[in-house]
Amino acid sequence: MKQQSHQWQASASTSEPSPGVFFVEGPASNWIVVRDETGFMVIDSGYPSDRPLVLESIRRLGLRPADARALLITHGHVDHTGSAAYFSETYGTPILCAPEELAHVQGKEKHQVTFGQVAVRAWRPRVFRWLAHVIMAGALKAKPATDARAWSADTLKKLPGKPEAVLLPGHTPGNVAILLPRAGAIAVGDSFVSGHPLSSTHGPQMLHPMFHTDPAQALAATHRLDDISASVVLPGHGSALRMPLADALAALRD
Repeated sequence: MKQQSHQWQASASTSEPSPGVFFVEGPASNWIVVRDETGFMVIDSGYPSDRPLVLESIRRLGLRPADARALLITHGHVDHTGSAAYFSETYGTPILCAPEELAHVQGKEKHQVTFGQVAVRAWRPRVFRWLAHVIMAGALKAKPATDARAWSADTLKKLPGKPEAVLLPGHTPGNVAILLPRAGAIAVGDSFVSGHPLSSTHGPQMLHPMFHTDPAQALAATHRLDDISASVVLPGHGSALRMPLADALAALRD
């Protein structure tokens, strides 16, 4: 897994599926840079050891990490909050999440797959390789973003891309998707994904049930997306889905 991270290149891992929306496929978890005439922001930030990759991907776009107007967090799992504390402490970047997720992002609550849940499955090669990467990626030493704040709809509308949050509880209590209406794109985090190291398939799919606080609620919550229009779906794991959100949801439920 160290070799995989060493070979990772921002140029090969970054795409622009919608104007001003840069989707970055990290070694195991994705992040997004959103840029417009008002500046740029970041959505999610990979594992702790992905920090140099996050910074590289921003600089490659001709931007300075210190200038990020905000770092939005779809949910508080360590593979999405890995650089949040660093951005806050180093650059003073506002770390923003849903009010329902704030205690999780700040480290006051924990809604994470347990070691026991993984250990009983570790005999499976895919699980073992994933677990090895998680450990090497710094998940066990992750630092919470203690200065994170809850966003409001008004706060979000003032940010690049004028994002809108859609609460989708189940993966975690305050898990969200982030709609970028001007770009016709939606960042769904782990509400559903297009691939994962534990999965042998590609395309819209739910994560393994052990990753969800409430698997049934997580699936049911995706119906909150039914009336939302987007032409590009950006998951937290796997490749970008260049298809209407409605088609992605239909494939997910099949």
